[in-house]
Amino acid sequence: MQNRTDIKQSQNWVIKIGSALLTNDGQGLDVAAIQAWVEQMFALREAGIQITLVSSGAVAEGMQRLGLTSRPHAVHELQAAAAVGQMGLVQCYESAFQKHGIHTAQILLTHEDTANRERYINARSTLRTLHEMNVIPVVNENDTVVTDEIRFGDNDSLAALVANLVDADLLVILTDQEGLFDADPRSNSDAKLIQQGDANDESLMALAGEGSALGRGGMLTKLRAARLAAGSGTSTVIASGRRASVLQEIYAGEAVGTLLTASTEILTARKQWLAGQINLHGTLHLDAGAVKKVCEQGSSLLAVGVAAVDGSFNRGEIIRCVDDSGREVARGLINYNADETRRIMGQSSEHIEELLGYVGEAELIHRDNLVLS
Repeated sequence: MQNRTDIKQSQNWVIKIGSALLTNDGQGLDVAAIQAWVEQMFALREAGIQITLVSSGAVAEGMQRLGLTSRPHAVHELQAAAAVGQMGLVQCYESAFQKHGIHTAQILLTHEDTANRERYINARSTLRTLHEMNVIPVVNENDTVVTDEIRFGDNDSLAALVANLVDADLLVILTDQEGLFDADPRSNSDAKLIQQGDANDESLMALAGEGSALGRGGMLTKLRAARLAAGSGTSTVIASGRRASVLQEIYAGEAVGTLLTASTEILTARKQWLAGQINLHGTLHLDAGAVKKVCEQGSSLLAVGVAAVDGSFNRGEIIRCVDDSGREVARGLINYNADETRRIMGQSSEHIEELLGYVGEAELIHRDNLVLS
Protein backbone atom coordinates (compact mmCIF):
# COMPACT_ATOMS: atom_id res chain seq x y z
CA MET A 1 0.00 0.00 0.00
CA GLN A 2 1.75 3.12 -1.23
CA ASN A 3 -1.00 5.76 -1.07
CA ARG A 4 -4.56 6.34 0.09
CA THR A 5 -6.15 5.21 -3.15
CA ASP A 6 -4.83 1.72 -2.39
CA ILE A 7 -6.89 1.54 0.81
CA LYS A 8 -10.06 0.93 -1.22
CA GLN A 9 -8.53 -2.38 -2.37
CA SER A 10 -7.70 -3.58 1.15
CA GLN A 11 -9.67 -6.47 2.60
CA ASN A 12 -8.28 -7.09 6.08
CA TRP A 13 -8.22 -4.38 8.76
CA VAL A 14 -7.17 -4.27 12.39
CA ILE A 15 -8.85 -1.36 14.18
CA LYS A 16 -7.51 -0.20 17.55
CA ILE A 17 -9.50 2.16 19.77
CA GLY A 18 -7.73 3.88 22.67
CA SER A 19 -8.80 4.41 26.28
CA ALA A 20 -9.26 8.19 26.06
CA LEU A 21 -11.88 7.68 23.32
CA LEU A 22 -13.70 4.78 24.94
CA THR A 23 -14.00 6.09 28.46
CA ASN A 24 -14.99 9.69 27.88
CA ASP A 25 -11.96 10.95 29.83
CA GLY A 26 -12.64 8.74 32.83
CA GLN A 27 -16.43 9.05 33.05
CA GLY A 28 -17.16 5.40 32.23
CA LEU A 29 -17.67 3.87 28.80
CA ASP A 30 -18.93 6.21 26.11
CA VAL A 31 -21.69 3.91 24.88
CA ALA A 32 -22.87 6.28 22.15
CA ALA A 33 -19.37 6.56 20.70
CA ILE A 34 -18.91 2.78 20.77
CA GLN A 35 -22.21 2.30 18.96
CA ALA A 36 -21.12 4.83 16.32
CA TRP A 37 -17.84 2.98 15.68
CA VAL A 38 -19.71 -0.31 15.50
CA GLU A 39 -22.05 1.20 12.90
CA GLN A 40 -19.02 2.15 10.81
CA MET A 41 -17.42 -1.27 11.25
CA PHE A 42 -20.66 -2.90 10.15
CA ALA A 43 -20.59 -0.77 7.00
CA LEU A 44 -17.03 -1.89 6.34
CA ARG A 45 -18.08 -5.50 6.82
CA GLU A 46 -20.84 -4.99 4.27
CA ALA A 47 -18.16 -3.68 1.87
CA GLY A 48 -16.20 -6.91 2.27
CA ILE A 49 -13.64 -5.84 4.87
CA GLN A 50 -12.52 -8.43 7.41
CA ILE A 51 -12.21 -6.74 10.81
CA THR A 52 -10.30 -7.48 13.98
CA LEU A 53 -10.94 -5.01 16.80
CA VAL A 54 -8.30 -4.22 19.42
CA SER A 55 -9.86 -2.31 22.27
CA SER A 56 -8.41 -0.60 25.30
CA GLY A 57 -10.63 0.56 28.13
CA ALA A 58 -10.85 -2.35 30.60
CA VAL A 59 -8.76 -0.73 33.33
CA ALA A 60 -10.38 2.68 32.86
CA GLU A 61 -13.89 1.17 32.95
CA GLY A 62 -12.96 -0.80 36.04
CA MET A 63 -11.68 2.36 37.71
CA GLN A 64 -15.01 4.05 37.07
CA ARG A 65 -16.99 1.09 38.40
CA LEU A 66 -14.81 0.85 41.50
CA GLY A 67 -14.87 4.60 42.15
CA LEU A 68 -11.12 5.06 41.66
CA THR A 69 -10.08 8.59 40.70
CA SER A 70 -6.51 7.84 39.59
CA ARG A 71 -4.92 4.93 37.77
CA PRO A 72 -3.46 2.39 40.25
CA HIS A 73 0.29 1.81 40.23
CA ALA A 74 0.37 -1.61 41.91
CA VAL A 75 0.06 -4.45 39.39
CA HIS A 76 -2.49 -6.38 41.49
CA GLU A 77 -4.73 -3.29 41.67
CA LEU A 78 -4.49 -2.80 37.91
CA GLN A 79 -5.38 -6.45 37.43
CA ALA A 80 -8.42 -6.14 39.68
CA ALA A 81 -9.62 -3.01 37.87
CA ALA A 82 -9.13 -4.76 34.52
CA ALA A 83 -11.10 -7.81 35.68
CA VAL A 84 -14.05 -5.62 36.66
CA GLY A 85 -13.84 -3.35 33.63
CA GLN A 86 -13.48 -6.11 31.06
CA MET A 87 -17.03 -7.25 31.88
CA GLY A 88 -18.53 -3.90 30.94
CA LEU A 89 -16.34 -3.49 27.88
CA VAL A 90 -17.28 -6.85 26.38
CA GLN A 91 -20.97 -6.42 27.22
CA CYS A 92 -21.02 -3.07 25.44
CA TYR A 93 -19.41 -4.40 22.25
CA GLU A 94 -21.52 -7.57 22.24
CA SER A 95 -24.73 -5.56 22.55
CA ALA A 96 -23.74 -3.07 19.82
CA PHE A 97 -22.68 -5.73 17.28
CA GLN A 98 -25.68 -7.96 18.01
CA LYS A 99 -27.97 -5.20 16.73
CA HIS A 100 -26.44 -5.94 13.31
CA GLY A 101 -26.59 -9.72 13.72
CA ILE A 102 -22.83 -9.98 14.22
CA HIS A 103 -21.26 -12.24 16.82
CA THR A 104 -18.14 -11.17 18.68
CA ALA A 105 -15.44 -13.15 20.47
CA GLN A 106 -13.28 -12.02 23.36
CA ILE A 107 -9.55 -12.65 22.86
CA LEU A 108 -7.18 -11.81 25.73
CA LEU A 109 -3.45 -11.98 24.98
CA THR A 110 -0.18 -11.49 26.81
CA HIS A 111 3.27 -11.06 25.32
CA GLU A 112 4.01 -14.63 26.43
CA ASP A 113 1.33 -15.85 24.03
CA THR A 114 3.16 -14.35 21.06
CA ALA A 115 6.71 -14.97 22.30
CA ASN A 116 6.04 -18.70 22.44
CA ARG A 117 6.03 -20.09 18.89
CA GLU A 118 3.34 -22.72 19.60
CA ARG A 119 1.02 -20.21 21.29
CA TYR A 120 1.58 -17.76 18.44
CA ILE A 121 0.44 -20.38 15.92
CA ASN A 122 -2.57 -21.28 18.08
CA ALA A 123 -3.63 -17.62 18.38
CA ARG A 124 -3.19 -17.16 14.64
CA SER A 125 -5.34 -20.21 13.91
CA THR A 126 -8.08 -19.13 16.33
CA LEU A 127 -8.32 -15.64 14.83
CA ARG A 128 -8.44 -17.03 11.30
CA THR A 129 -11.17 -19.50 12.28
CA LEU A 130 -13.26 -16.75 13.87
CA HIS A 131 -13.01 -14.72 10.66
CA GLU A 132 -14.10 -17.76 8.63
CA MET A 133 -17.15 -17.96 10.93
CA ASN A 134 -17.92 -14.26 10.30
CA VAL A 135 -17.20 -13.43 13.94
CA ILE A 136 -15.44 -10.19 14.89
CA PRO A 137 -12.65 -10.82 17.43
CA VAL A 138 -12.39 -8.19 20.16
CA VAL A 139 -8.80 -8.32 21.41
CA ASN A 140 -7.35 -6.81 24.57
CA GLU A 141 -4.26 -7.37 26.66
CA ASN A 142 -4.92 -9.88 29.44
CA ASP A 143 -4.38 -7.31 32.20
CA THR A 144 -5.74 -9.68 34.84
CA VAL A 145 -2.73 -12.01 34.67
CA VAL A 146 0.17 -10.06 33.17
CA THR A 147 3.25 -8.99 35.09
CA ASP A 148 5.68 -6.20 34.25
CA GLU A 149 7.92 -8.70 32.48
CA ILE A 150 5.33 -9.95 29.98
CA ARG A 151 2.89 -7.07 29.49
CA PHE A 152 2.76 -5.45 26.07
CA GLY A 153 2.89 -2.05 27.74
CA ASP A 154 0.28 -0.49 25.49
CA ASN A 155 -2.42 -1.68 23.12
CA ASP A 156 -0.71 0.02 20.18
CA SER A 157 1.99 -2.66 20.26
CA LEU A 158 -0.69 -5.28 20.79
CA ALA A 159 -2.58 -4.02 17.73
CA ALA A 160 0.56 -4.26 15.60
CA LEU A 161 1.16 -7.82 16.76
CA VAL A 162 -2.46 -8.70 15.99
CA ALA A 163 -2.01 -7.19 12.51
CA ASN A 164 0.98 -9.50 12.19
CA LEU A 165 -1.09 -12.48 13.36
CA VAL A 166 -3.94 -11.96 10.88
CA ASP A 167 -1.84 -10.70 7.92
CA ALA A 168 -3.73 -7.38 7.88
CA ASP A 169 -3.56 -4.99 4.95
CA LEU A 170 -4.21 -1.98 7.17
CA LEU A 171 -3.88 -1.09 10.85
CA VAL A 172 -6.13 1.80 11.92
CA ILE A 173 -5.22 3.39 15.26
CA LEU A 174 -8.01 5.64 16.49
CA THR A 175 -6.87 8.15 19.08
CA ASP A 176 -7.83 11.54 20.51
CA GLN A 177 -5.45 13.34 18.12
CA GLU A 178 -5.96 14.05 14.43
CA GLY A 179 -2.72 12.24 13.59
CA LEU A 180 1.00 12.94 13.64
CA PHE A 181 1.98 16.62 13.49
CA ASP A 182 5.32 18.29 12.77
CA ALA A 183 5.01 19.99 16.19
CA ASP A 184 2.82 19.56 19.26
CA PRO A 185 -0.60 20.94 18.21
CA ARG A 186 -1.58 21.38 21.86
CA SER A 187 1.05 24.09 22.32
CA ASN A 188 1.81 25.22 18.76
CA SER A 189 -1.01 26.64 16.67
CA ASP A 190 1.18 26.47 13.55
CA ALA A 191 1.63 22.71 13.80
CA LYS A 192 0.86 20.93 10.52
CA LEU A 193 -0.58 17.45 10.12
CA ILE A 194 1.73 14.98 8.40
CA GLN A 195 -0.61 13.31 5.92
CA GLN A 196 1.72 10.54 4.78
CA GLY A 197 5.12 9.08 5.59
CA ASP A 198 7.17 5.91 5.65
CA ALA A 199 6.62 3.79 8.76
CA ASN A 200 10.39 3.23 8.98
CA ASP A 201 11.35 6.91 8.73
CA GLU A 202 13.58 7.58 11.77
CA SER A 203 12.93 11.34 11.65
CA LEU A 204 9.27 10.82 12.57
CA MET A 205 10.19 9.46 16.01
CA ALA A 206 11.42 12.91 17.08
CA LEU A 207 7.92 14.29 16.52
CA ALA A 208 6.18 11.93 18.96
CA GLY A 209 4.45 13.28 22.05
CA GLU A 210 3.43 11.94 25.43
CA GLY A 211 0.33 9.86 26.17
CA SER A 212 -2.83 10.81 27.99
CA ALA A 213 -3.49 10.15 31.68
CA LEU A 214 -5.72 7.15 30.93
CA GLY A 215 -3.85 5.53 28.07
CA ARG A 216 -0.47 3.85 28.48
CA GLY A 217 0.53 4.82 24.95
CA GLY A 218 1.43 8.08 23.25
CA MET A 219 2.29 9.02 19.69
CA LEU A 220 5.69 7.38 20.11
CA THR A 221 4.10 3.98 20.78
CA LYS A 222 1.87 4.47 17.76
CA LEU A 223 4.87 5.11 15.53
CA ARG A 224 6.61 2.06 16.95
CA ALA A 225 3.46 0.05 16.32
CA ALA A 226 3.36 1.28 12.71
CA ARG A 227 6.97 0.19 12.24
CA LEU A 228 6.24 -3.23 13.75
CA ALA A 229 3.17 -3.64 11.54
CA ALA A 230 5.17 -2.59 8.49
CA GLY A 231 7.45 -5.56 9.04
CA SER A 232 4.65 -7.83 7.88
CA GLY A 233 3.57 -5.54 5.05
CA THR A 234 0.82 -3.71 6.95
CA SER A 235 0.36 0.05 6.48
CA THR A 236 -1.02 2.16 9.33
CA VAL A 237 -3.43 5.09 9.61
CA ILE A 238 -3.37 7.14 12.83
CA ALA A 239 -6.51 9.24 13.03
CA SER A 240 -8.99 10.87 15.39
CA GLY A 241 -11.77 8.58 16.56
CA ARG A 242 -13.86 11.65 17.30
CA ARG A 243 -14.47 12.33 13.61
CA ALA A 244 -18.07 11.39 12.89
CA SER A 245 -17.34 9.01 9.98
CA VAL A 246 -13.63 8.44 10.37
CA LEU A 247 -13.58 4.81 9.23
CA GLN A 248 -15.65 5.52 6.13
CA GLU A 249 -13.42 8.49 5.29
CA ILE A 250 -10.32 6.32 5.59
CA TYR A 251 -11.89 3.64 3.40
CA ALA A 252 -12.79 6.26 0.79
CA GLY A 253 -9.16 7.34 0.60
CA GLU A 254 -9.77 10.79 2.02
CA ALA A 255 -6.91 12.77 3.59
CA VAL A 256 -7.77 11.78 7.16
CA GLY A 257 -5.08 11.38 9.82
CA THR A 258 -1.56 10.19 9.02
CA LEU A 259 -0.90 7.28 6.66
CA LEU A 260 2.34 5.43 7.38
CA THR A 261 3.14 3.09 4.54
CA ALA A 262 4.95 -0.23 4.68
CA SER A 263 7.91 -0.06 2.35
CA THR A 264 9.36 -3.44 3.28
CA GLU A 265 8.48 -6.75 1.66
CA ILE A 266 5.94 -8.98 3.37
CA LEU A 267 7.72 -11.42 5.66
CA THR A 268 7.13 -15.13 5.98
CA ALA A 269 5.04 -16.18 8.97
CA ARG A 270 8.16 -17.31 10.87
CA LYS A 271 9.92 -14.00 10.29
CA GLN A 272 6.75 -12.10 11.17
CA TRP A 273 6.85 -13.88 14.52
CA LEU A 274 10.50 -12.93 15.04
CA ALA A 275 9.86 -9.30 14.08
CA GLY A 276 6.96 -9.11 16.52
CA GLN A 277 8.89 -10.10 19.63
CA ILE A 278 9.32 -7.47 22.33
CA ASN A 279 11.28 -9.35 25.01
CA LEU A 280 14.77 -10.07 23.67
CA HIS A 281 17.38 -12.02 25.62
CA GLY A 282 20.72 -10.52 24.62
CA THR A 283 22.64 -8.32 22.21
CA LEU A 284 25.33 -9.00 19.62
CA HIS A 285 27.49 -6.08 18.51
CA LEU A 286 28.38 -6.52 14.84
CA ASP A 287 31.32 -5.09 12.95
CA ALA A 288 30.74 -3.09 9.76
CA GLY A 289 31.41 -6.06 7.51
CA ALA A 290 28.82 -8.23 9.24
CA VAL A 291 26.23 -5.43 9.14
CA LYS A 292 26.74 -5.11 5.38
CA LYS A 293 26.49 -8.86 4.76
CA VAL A 294 23.38 -9.27 6.91
CA CYS A 295 21.54 -6.12 5.84
CA GLU A 296 22.54 -5.75 2.19
CA GLN A 297 23.39 -9.28 1.07
CA GLY A 298 20.88 -11.29 3.10
CA SER A 299 23.59 -13.49 4.59
CA SER A 300 23.53 -15.54 7.77
CA LEU A 301 25.35 -14.09 10.76
CA LEU A 302 28.71 -15.75 11.40
CA ALA A 303 30.74 -15.59 14.61
CA VAL A 304 33.58 -13.80 12.86
CA GLY A 305 31.41 -10.68 12.48
CA VAL A 306 30.62 -10.31 16.18
CA ALA A 307 32.70 -7.83 18.19
CA ALA A 308 30.99 -8.06 21.59
CA VAL A 309 28.20 -9.93 23.39
CA ASP A 310 25.81 -8.58 26.05
CA GLY A 311 23.47 -10.55 28.27
CA SER A 312 22.89 -14.13 29.33
CA PHE A 313 20.93 -16.29 26.91
CA ASN A 314 20.40 -19.88 25.87
CA ARG A 315 20.55 -21.55 22.49
CA GLY A 316 17.35 -20.90 20.53
CA GLU A 317 16.47 -17.61 22.23
CA ILE A 318 15.85 -14.36 20.36
CA ILE A 319 18.82 -11.98 20.22
CA ARG A 320 19.08 -8.44 18.87
CA CYS A 321 21.96 -7.45 16.59
CA VAL A 322 23.25 -3.88 16.67
CA ASP A 323 25.79 -1.88 14.65
CA ASP A 324 28.70 0.10 16.09
CA SER A 325 26.34 2.96 17.01
CA GLY A 326 24.03 0.68 19.01
CA ARG A 327 21.21 0.79 16.47
CA GLU A 328 19.31 -2.49 16.09
CA VAL A 329 19.76 -3.84 12.58
CA ALA A 330 18.39 -7.37 12.96
CA ARG A 331 17.18 -10.01 15.37
CA GLY A 332 17.00 -13.77 15.28
CA LEU A 333 17.23 -17.19 16.92
CA ILE A 334 20.78 -17.90 18.04
CA ASN A 335 22.44 -21.31 17.70
CA TYR A 336 24.76 -21.01 20.71
CA ASN A 337 24.39 -19.83 24.31
CA ALA A 338 25.97 -16.63 25.65
CA ASP A 339 29.14 -18.25 27.01
CA GLU A 340 29.75 -20.20 23.81
CA THR A 341 29.09 -17.10 21.70
CA ARG A 342 31.70 -15.13 23.62
CA ARG A 343 34.23 -17.90 23.09
CA ILE A 344 33.74 -18.06 19.33
CA MET A 345 33.04 -14.39 18.53
CA GLY A 346 35.48 -12.90 16.06
CA GLN A 347 36.51 -16.38 14.91
CA SER A 348 35.83 -18.09 11.58
CA SER A 349 33.38 -20.98 11.54
CA GLU A 350 36.10 -23.54 10.91
CA HIS A 351 37.50 -22.88 14.42
CA ILE A 352 34.21 -23.47 16.30
CA GLU A 353 34.90 -27.15 17.00
CA GLU A 354 38.37 -26.59 18.43
CA LEU A 355 37.10 -23.72 20.60
CA LEU A 356 33.98 -25.44 21.93
CA GLY A 357 34.79 -29.10 21.52
CA TYR A 358 31.88 -29.52 19.13
CA VAL A 359 30.18 -27.73 16.28
CA GLY A 360 26.43 -27.31 16.25
CA GLU A 361 25.88 -24.97 13.33
CA ALA A 362 28.33 -23.04 11.16
CA GLU A 363 26.26 -19.87 11.66
CA LEU A 364 25.51 -17.99 14.85
CA ILE A 365 22.11 -17.09 13.37
CA HIS A 366 20.96 -18.69 10.13
CA ARG A 367 19.40 -16.31 7.62
CA ASP A 368 16.11 -18.26 7.76
CA ASN A 369 15.92 -17.37 11.48
CA LEU A 370 17.07 -13.77 10.99
CA VAL A 371 14.89 -10.73 10.30
CA LEU A 372 16.01 -7.17 9.62
CA SER A 373 14.78 -4.47 12.02
